[in-house]
Amino acid sequence: MKRTKILIADDHKMFAQGLQGLLEDEFLLVGTVGDGQALIDEAERLRPDVVLVDISMPVLNGLDAVRRLTEKGNGAKVIFLTMHADDRLLAEAFRCGGSGYVLKQSAGDELISAIKQVLAGEKYVTPLIATEWVQDLSAQLGDKKKVTLTPRQREVLQLVTEGCTMKEVATRLGISTRTAESHKYEMMEGLGVESTAELIRYAIKLGLTEPQVESSNRS
Repeated sequence: MKRTKILIADDHKMFAQGLQGLLEDEFLLVGTVGDGQALIDEAERLRPDVVLVDISMPVLNGLDAVRRLTEKGNGAKVIFLTMHADDRLLAEAFRCGGSGYVLKQSAGDELISAIKQVLAGEKYVTPLIATEWVQDLSAQLGDKKKVTLTPRQREVLQLVTEGCTMKEVATRLGISTRTAESHKYEMMEGLGVESTAELIRYAIKLGLTEPQVESSNRS
Protein backbone atom coordinates (compact mmCIF):
# COMPACT_ATOMS: atom_id res chain seq x y z
CA MET A 1 0.00 0.00 0.00
CA LYS A 2 1.34 3.41 -0.97
CA ARG A 3 2.34 5.48 2.05
CA THR A 4 1.55 9.19 2.35
CA LYS A 5 4.61 11.34 1.53
CA ILE A 6 5.34 14.12 4.01
CA LEU A 7 7.70 17.10 3.77
CA ILE A 8 8.61 18.98 6.98
CA ALA A 9 9.51 22.70 6.92
CA ASP A 10 10.79 23.97 10.27
CA ASP A 11 14.04 25.70 11.22
CA HIS A 12 13.96 24.29 14.77
CA LYS A 13 16.05 21.18 14.21
CA MET A 14 15.12 19.41 17.45
CA PHE A 15 11.41 19.94 16.82
CA ALA A 16 11.74 18.65 13.25
CA GLN A 17 13.57 15.57 14.50
CA GLY A 18 10.79 14.98 17.02
CA LEU A 19 8.22 15.10 14.22
CA GLN A 20 10.20 12.54 12.26
CA GLY A 21 10.16 10.15 15.21
CA LEU A 22 6.43 10.66 15.65
CA LEU A 23 5.50 10.08 12.01
CA GLU A 24 8.02 7.71 10.47
CA ASP A 25 6.21 4.49 11.40
CA GLU A 26 3.03 5.50 9.59
CA PHE A 27 4.11 7.90 6.84
CA LEU A 28 6.95 8.28 4.33
CA LEU A 29 9.09 11.29 5.26
CA VAL A 30 10.62 12.59 2.04
CA GLY A 31 12.55 15.56 3.40
CA THR A 32 13.11 18.32 5.96
CA VAL A 33 13.90 21.95 5.13
CA GLY A 34 14.68 24.95 7.30
CA ASP A 35 13.41 27.99 5.36
CA GLY A 36 10.55 29.08 3.16
CA GLN A 37 12.41 29.20 -0.13
CA ALA A 38 13.79 25.71 0.41
CA LEU A 39 10.21 24.58 1.09
CA ILE A 40 9.09 25.87 -2.32
CA ASP A 41 12.02 24.24 -4.10
CA GLU A 42 11.68 20.85 -2.39
CA ALA A 43 7.89 20.73 -2.61
CA GLU A 44 8.16 21.25 -6.35
CA ARG A 45 10.86 18.56 -6.64
CA LEU A 46 9.51 15.94 -4.23
CA ARG A 47 5.74 16.42 -4.74
CA PRO A 48 4.71 15.41 -1.20
CA ASP A 49 1.12 14.62 -0.29
CA VAL A 50 1.30 16.70 2.89
CA VAL A 51 3.53 19.59 3.95
CA LEU A 52 3.99 20.39 7.65
CA VAL A 53 5.18 23.99 7.87
CA ASP A 54 6.13 26.46 10.58
CA ILE A 55 5.07 30.09 10.14
CA SER A 56 8.21 31.76 11.54
CA MET A 57 11.08 30.75 9.23
CA PRO A 58 14.07 32.57 7.71
CA VAL A 59 14.37 33.77 4.09
CA LEU A 60 10.60 33.46 3.52
CA ASN A 61 7.97 32.88 6.20
CA GLY A 62 5.66 29.88 6.00
CA LEU A 63 2.57 31.85 5.01
CA ASP A 64 4.13 33.39 1.94
CA ALA A 65 5.94 30.19 0.98
CA VAL A 66 2.64 28.31 1.00
CA ARG A 67 0.95 31.12 -0.92
CA ARG A 68 3.55 30.73 -3.68
CA LEU A 69 3.10 26.96 -3.73
CA THR A 70 -0.65 27.44 -4.08
CA GLU A 71 -0.13 29.89 -6.94
CA LYS A 72 2.13 27.35 -8.66
CA GLY A 73 -0.65 24.77 -8.47
CA ASN A 74 1.12 22.44 -6.04
CA GLY A 75 -1.46 19.96 -4.80
CA ALA A 76 0.04 19.12 -1.39
CA LYS A 77 -2.17 19.47 1.66
CA VAL A 78 -0.67 21.97 4.08
CA ILE A 79 -0.79 21.85 7.87
CA PHE A 80 0.68 24.80 9.72
CA LEU A 81 2.53 23.91 12.92
CA THR A 82 3.04 27.02 15.01
CA MET A 83 3.46 28.44 18.51
CA HIS A 84 1.04 31.26 17.68
CA ALA A 85 -2.58 30.98 18.83
CA ASP A 86 -3.53 34.11 16.91
CA ASP A 87 -6.76 34.65 15.01
CA ARG A 88 -5.08 36.77 12.32
CA LEU A 89 -2.57 34.05 11.55
CA LEU A 90 -5.26 31.37 11.68
CA ALA A 91 -7.35 33.19 9.09
CA GLU A 92 -4.37 33.93 6.87
CA ALA A 93 -3.15 30.32 7.05
CA PHE A 94 -6.38 29.10 5.47
CA ARG A 95 -6.59 32.02 3.06
CA CYS A 96 -3.17 31.27 1.59
CA GLY A 97 -3.95 27.59 1.00
CA GLY A 98 -3.64 25.75 4.31
CA SER A 99 -5.87 22.86 5.31
CA GLY A 100 -4.86 22.56 8.96
CA TYR A 101 -3.60 24.63 11.89
CA VAL A 102 -1.98 22.86 14.85
CA LEU A 103 -0.21 24.40 17.84
CA LYS A 104 3.24 22.95 18.43
CA GLN A 105 2.52 22.29 22.09
CA SER A 106 -0.19 19.78 21.15
CA ALA A 107 1.33 18.37 17.95
CA GLY A 108 2.21 15.05 19.56
CA ASP A 109 -1.41 14.36 20.44
CA GLU A 110 -3.09 15.78 17.36
CA LEU A 111 -0.83 15.63 14.35
CA ILE A 112 -1.57 12.15 13.00
CA SER A 113 -5.30 12.79 13.28
CA ALA A 114 -4.88 16.17 11.59
CA ILE A 115 -2.98 14.61 8.69
CA LYS A 116 -5.64 11.97 8.14
CA GLN A 117 -8.39 14.59 8.32
CA VAL A 118 -6.87 16.91 5.71
CA LEU A 119 -6.13 13.95 3.42
CA ALA A 120 -9.83 13.17 3.60
CA GLY A 121 -10.57 16.66 2.25
CA GLU A 122 -11.52 18.26 5.57
CA LYS A 123 -10.11 21.21 7.50
CA TYR A 124 -8.44 20.81 10.88
CA VAL A 125 -8.08 23.47 13.59
CA THR A 126 -6.49 22.61 16.93
CA PRO A 127 -9.05 22.53 19.77
CA LEU A 128 -6.69 24.59 21.94
CA ILE A 129 -7.53 27.68 19.91
CA ALA A 130 -10.40 29.59 21.49
CA THR A 131 -13.84 28.55 20.24
CA GLU A 132 -14.80 32.07 19.25
CA TRP A 133 -11.85 32.26 16.88
CA VAL A 134 -12.95 29.13 15.06
CA GLN A 135 -16.53 30.39 14.84
CA ASP A 136 -15.30 33.69 13.44
CA LEU A 137 -13.00 32.09 10.85
CA SER A 138 -15.41 32.29 7.91
CA ALA A 139 -16.02 35.98 8.52
CA GLN A 140 -12.30 36.67 8.72
CA LEU A 141 -11.56 34.77 5.52
CA GLY A 142 -13.88 37.14 3.71
CA ASP A 143 -12.51 40.27 5.37
CA LYS A 144 -9.31 41.41 3.68
CA LYS A 145 -8.85 44.17 6.27
CA LYS A 146 -8.03 41.58 8.90
CA VAL A 147 -4.63 41.08 7.27
CA THR A 148 -2.94 44.46 7.18
CA LEU A 149 0.07 43.69 4.99
CA THR A 150 0.27 42.53 1.39
CA PRO A 151 2.44 39.49 0.56
CA ARG A 152 5.13 41.76 -0.91
CA GLN A 153 5.10 43.98 2.16
CA ARG A 154 5.55 40.93 4.38
CA GLU A 155 8.54 39.87 2.28
CA VAL A 156 10.09 43.32 2.71
CA LEU A 157 9.32 43.27 6.43
CA GLN A 158 10.90 39.87 6.94
CA LEU A 159 14.13 40.94 5.24
CA VAL A 160 14.22 44.16 7.26
CA THR A 161 13.91 42.15 10.48
CA GLU A 162 16.80 39.97 9.31
CA GLY A 163 18.99 43.08 9.15
CA CYS A 164 18.98 43.75 5.40
CA THR A 165 19.44 47.29 4.10
CA MET A 166 16.90 48.64 1.62
CA LYS A 167 19.41 48.04 -1.17
CA GLU A 168 19.81 44.42 -0.08
CA VAL A 169 16.03 44.00 0.20
CA ALA A 170 15.63 45.31 -3.34
CA THR A 171 18.28 42.94 -4.69
CA ARG A 172 16.81 39.90 -2.93
CA LEU A 173 13.29 40.64 -4.19
CA GLY A 174 14.24 41.84 -7.67
CA ILE A 175 12.73 45.30 -7.22
CA SER A 176 14.18 48.82 -7.16
CA THR A 177 15.48 50.35 -3.94
CA ARG A 178 12.86 53.09 -4.27
CA THR A 179 10.09 50.49 -4.47
CA ALA A 180 11.48 48.66 -1.43
CA GLU A 181 11.57 51.92 0.54
CA SER A 182 8.04 52.72 -0.61
CA HIS A 183 6.78 49.39 0.77
CA LYS A 184 8.54 50.04 4.06
CA TYR A 185 7.09 53.51 4.53
CA GLU A 186 3.61 52.41 3.47
CA MET A 187 3.78 49.76 6.21
CA MET A 188 4.98 52.27 8.77
CA GLU A 189 2.21 54.71 7.86
CA GLY A 190 -0.49 52.03 7.80
CA LEU A 191 0.59 50.53 11.12
CA GLY A 192 1.10 53.88 12.80
CA VAL A 193 4.74 53.28 13.68
CA GLU A 194 7.55 55.80 13.40
CA SER A 195 10.74 53.76 13.32
CA THR A 196 12.25 50.60 11.86
CA ALA A 197 12.57 49.22 15.42
CA GLU A 198 8.80 49.53 15.94
CA LEU A 199 8.21 47.88 12.55
CA ILE A 200 10.40 44.95 13.57
CA ARG A 201 8.54 44.60 16.87
CA TYR A 202 5.31 44.35 14.89
CA ALA A 203 6.78 41.55 12.75
CA ILE A 204 7.81 39.62 15.85
CA LYS A 205 4.41 40.12 17.47
CA LEU A 206 2.63 38.92 14.33
CA GLY A 207 4.80 35.80 14.26
CA LEU A 208 6.37 36.41 10.86
CA THR A 209 9.85 36.32 12.37
CA GLU A 210 11.56 35.79 15.69
CA PRO A 211 13.91 37.91 17.79
CA GLN A 212 17.44 37.46 16.41
CA VAL A 213 18.86 36.80 19.87
CA GLU A 214 16.59 33.75 20.16
CA SER A 215 17.45 32.53 16.68
CA SER A 216 21.16 32.51 17.50
CA ASN A 217 20.64 30.25 20.50
CA ARG A 218 18.59 27.58 18.79
CA SER A 219 20.08 24.27 17.88
